[in-house]
This record gives sequence, C-alpha cells and structure tokens, in this order.
Amino acid sequence: MPLTRDEDIADLLNTVRTIALVGASPKPDRASYGVMGRLLAHGYRVIPINPGLVGQQIHGQDVVGSLADVGEPIDMVDIFRNSEAAGESVDEAIAVGAGAVWMQLGVINEEAAARAEAAGLKVVMNHCPAIEIPRLGIAPVG
Repeated sequence: MPLTRDEDIADLLNTVRTIALVGASPKPDRASYGVMGRLLAHGYRVIPINPGLVGQQIHGQDVVGSLADVGEPIDMVDIFRNSEAAGESVDEAIAVGAGAVWMQLGVINEEAAARAEAAGLKVVMNHCPAIEIPRLGIAPVG
C-alpha cells in the first residue's frame, strides 16, 4: 500500500536527500518548476529529468535525459507525468535502485505502485512534497 499516514510520509521526507524529478520543466508557470525550486530551497539535491532538455539547466541544475543517466544514488523519484506514463518512470526507478517513488497530485497508477512496492520501494501517490513539507513541519535538509 502506498504511504498515506502523515508519520510515514514525514519519515520519508526526513530521510530523503537526493531527488530525481521526472518531467522537470524550465517554464515558471509549470508545477514541476515551482516544486523543484521549493525542494531545492528546502535543501534537497534535485536532479531534473527531461530527455528533451539535456544539456540545459533548470534552477541551476543540469538536466539529465533519464534516471539511468543520473550516475549517483537516487533516494526518491518525484514523477510529474500523467498516470499512465508514470508506470514507465516507476519501472526506471526500480531499475536504478531508487529508494522511493512519489507520484504527484492527480497521478495515480496502482499497478506501477504495486510493482515498486514488490521491488522494495516506498510509494506515495496523489500528493505533492512541496505541500507536505510545510504541512508536516519538515525541517530543512542540511
């Protein structure tokens, strides 16, 4: 079952340090742009993932084409894709050994969540870390 209890979500957010953000956008009006900025401001290392923007930067961070190209351990994959496409991102997260997958508000893929949990990953669905961090009083990373 995906994490739903405040205590479990808080534990995850308190232990995560490196977040790969799939579907990162350089457009300030996009939710992924705002959430990435808030996560960086909170002290997390955030790696933007967008195959169409490789070689560019978002919030000063180098954009990577896929999770497999990150080249360092990933604590959590934050997914800004539609529910169906999120399954592919979850499978990539499993393949690279990420510790958790977080599907954003409105992103629900029960089958992908079950695959992630079976592989030992923690799963959050239909939540936003930028909302949960202040709501749960998560201290800045550092």
